[in-house]
Amino acid sequence: MLDRLQGAILDAKIPVGRSVADAFIWLQDSFIGFFDGLEYGLRQGITALSTALTTPHPLVLIAIFAAITWLLQRRLVPVVIVTGCALFALNQGYWLLTMQTLTLVLGSCFVCMAIGVPLGIYSAHHPRFYRGLTPVLDLMQTLPTFVYLIPVLVLFGLGMVPGLVATVIFAMPAAIRLTELGIRSTPTALSEAATAFGATTTQRILKVELPWAFPQIMTGLNQTIMLSLSMVVIAGLVGAPGLGVPVVRALNQVNASLGFESGAVIVAVAIMLDRMLRVERKA
Repeated sequence: MLDRLQGAILDAKIPVGRSVADAFIWLQDSFIGFFDGLEYGLRQGITALSTALTTPHPLVLIAIFAAITWLLQRRLVPVVIVTGCALFALNQGYWLLTMQTLTLVLGSCFVCMAIGVPLGIYSAHHPRFYRGLTPVLDLMQTLPTFVYLIPVLVLFGLGMVPGLVATVIFAMPAAIRLTELGIRSTPTALSEAATAFGATTTQRILKVELPWAFPQIMTGLNQTIMLSLSMVVIAGLVGAPGLGVPVVRALNQVNASLGFESGAVIVAVAIMLDRMLRVERKA
């Protein structure tokens, strides 16, 4: 009786997995040229960014990081923290891997913000669109990250590109949500005043809403960076170079020393980027 019931349940099973697999096979067969072109373009961009980060002497790049931090923060403490974290990565012998990880993080953040900020602005002005988009964002954030690897490996193969695509899918919802929140929280009085003085919709967005939402947008960038760093190990599993490689190697070898050493460098990179890009609303 139990076997018969289980058989009936299996017969009525909704073919979710099979349908998704068939969809990706169809995409691969129908748009192979598009995905090959996308993979080539992303690989060229990643290569250029990696070259820019790995060619200068480490001390020169650390000085550049410190200068950027001073220009953004105008405080000495963040500059000291950023410089110390970068020197720690250099001291541990992980400089090249750190720059490769920064390539993945910066590349994914650029794509996330380039897509997420316009989507967040549009969502703030179209609540019905945002309500429809919310389940998709929930799915992108809650679907296990290892599940992303299967389709991206099918479509893009091994290397930095599948790691970049998986990272973008996982991190983009933060940029969209926080941009939408910042734009939506713009005081009504400010928007009405801009409209009363003859501002167009574009002018109101550029001169009123975006400046007001800027701290929220920067928080979205910060969260995108943190989420991207959390995908470093995942990227290492699909052949992407960077700090995920020694973590994966340490896991395979049960090497606690290597694992904690590379993990500490990842934490240092996270602190460095957080202190460099943190923006607070001025009173």
